[in-house]
Amino acid sequence: MREAGPTDLETAAIHLRERFAAEFHPTYVENVIIPNFLASTYEGERLFVPMIDVKFTKENALSCDLWGLLSENWKPAADHGITVFLQALEKRGPDNRRKRIYMSALTPDLYRPMYRDKVVRFFEKLLHESNTGKPLMRPYLESYFDFFWDLHLGVKGDSIPRNIRELGQSFNTVLAYRDPTLMIVYDNYMRVRSHFPFLKQWIDGRVGDLLNGKTPNPQQTFVHWWIRNSGDGEYFTRKDVVFEVIHNLIALFQWGSMLYNIVRRLSKESGDPHTRAWFKKTMQGQYDNPSGEAFTPLERFVMELFRVISPNSGSMSVLEEVRTSPYPRLGYIVNSHEATSLYAGHWDYPERFDPDRYNKVPTSHQVDEAKCKQMGFAKCPFDRTSFEIEDGRKATIHNSGFGTAYAIVDGNALPVCDYVGFAPFGFGYRRCPAEQLTIKVFEDFLRKVSKSQLDFTKLDIANPESLPIGPASVISDDFGFVPAE
Repeated sequence: MREAGPTDLETAAIHLRERFAAEFHPTYVENVIIPNFLASTYEGERLFVPMIDVKFTKENALSCDLWGLLSENWKPAADHGITVFLQALEKRGPDNRRKRIYMSALTPDLYRPMYRDKVVRFFEKLLHESNTGKPLMRPYLESYFDFFWDLHLGVKGDSIPRNIRELGQSFNTVLAYRDPTLMIVYDNYMRVRSHFPFLKQWIDGRVGDLLNGKTPNPQQTFVHWWIRNSGDGEYFTRKDVVFEVIHNLIALFQWGSMLYNIVRRLSKESGDPHTRAWFKKTMQGQYDNPSGEAFTPLERFVMELFRVISPNSGSMSVLEEVRTSPYPRLGYIVNSHEATSLYAGHWDYPERFDPDRYNKVPTSHQVDEAKCKQMGFAKCPFDRTSFEIEDGRKATIHNSGFGTAYAIVDGNALPVCDYVGFAPFGFGYRRCPAEQLTIKVFEDFLRKVSKSQLDFTKLDIANPESLPIGPASVISDDFGFVPAE
């Protein structure tokens, strides 16, 4: 089979320019539409250990048509700030240092004293009786950005400029619809770009407010802990702090699709009866008491929701070609989270909703040298090292033999399920550092549902509003809540 050469590429690009020139700006066509058509993305294997080899690099592992949302010149520009989620392991500093600094703001010991009040207020407003019988996701989106900016920078209400709110909404719209040839994507993409320089300037100013004491209760923000633990800033500069906040506009957008799918799964008429039964059983018991297990019943319930829903479809890596390409091109591979989590090679009855399955899985602290050798490794695939947190806590960020980071606080290891069958947050050294925070957020959502004795229901609406509520997720807003019968 003949391999396409430069002429084939040039011809394809010419056809794409001609096809879309009338509707879209030429710069958008060159940097978004053409790369979207010419890049290749492949589905990767289902893994057998919770680990991706470093040959599958995270360096700039973002669909090439999305760089215009994160860079003024449409291309990666690390000197202007970078996120650890798009950075190769060898560039993160010793022992995955950058990742550990990021995680220092999200360890479970910080949740209750620093973040939980904000989370609880958000869900109390969302599930207030005034929203009874109404579509749920519109009020979620209307309050989300106050919640987002408050968690990151301690800013909310009138302190958030209108164009910052618009940019956030446009960012989400692009990610939800995802097709760059749609006019709704084009309009919102270009709106993001028009506001992007101000966004960086505004975030940097709020970081300055946190540093100079102008922001009340700075310790209740993610940025405060990033700065406290970044040392001399060699591996986490102030520009990187700004970029991580911008990146989280993508990352935390998944919370919307997760919440919507939990609501659907728990709904009276069209939900899953096994999930509803487990929820009732969990909340009628001592749901916050681990009873000697690694995870509490409520934590296990939320983990099982994430396993079966997987709001993040997979872990994307950049592939290196084995020979010189005849023309510039990009190839990506995605290791599926859902397919791995639901694989029969990892679980008995993987299709069954069963939170108790997590009573039998190893945690990160247990995956040491001896465990790795028991599995057949000559040594741990990743050396086990510690990063001492510098913010005054007696805490370290450690890692398992597979590279999965976890916290040890006051001598107690805070467990992370280090099993390949639980894959919604990624694998190994690339595991999402916000995993435990996210689980705790949804625990509080379900506590509120149970405490207020609410049922979710599909509403009888003739023309429900279409809403972008998560990556590749545009939904009909036709689920709400009512008092439980």
